[in-house]
Amino acid sequence: MTGPGVDPNAGTPPAPSGARMLGIGCFMTWIGFFSGAMVGVLLSKGVAFFTKAPKCDGIPTCDWGYYMLIGGAIGAVSLPVLVLSAMRRPKAPEAPNSDDKF
Repeated sequence: MTGPGVDPNAGTPPAPSGARMLGIGCFMTWIGFFSGAMVGVLLSKGVAFFTKAPKCDGIPTCDWGYYMLIGGAIGAVSLPVLVLSAMRRPKAPEAPNSDDKF
């Protein structure tokens, strides 16, 4: 309902504070780095398998470090961006339950 004297933002939850966003963003950066690094090493193992790269004893692939750093950098950027954008998005209004009786 809109009109004079009606606040259109009534019932809208406040946006998260800057300190909360910073803390969650920093935490997600580390998690994103390590998860992206693990995916990168798994990808290097797949690339080495399909290209029949030479084997190195004791490590997944000979050039796993490059894949680890690139995957870690992608994860360190993408996970905080996804989480913080989801936090900024307003909640969708709840649909009325069809089982409700008047």
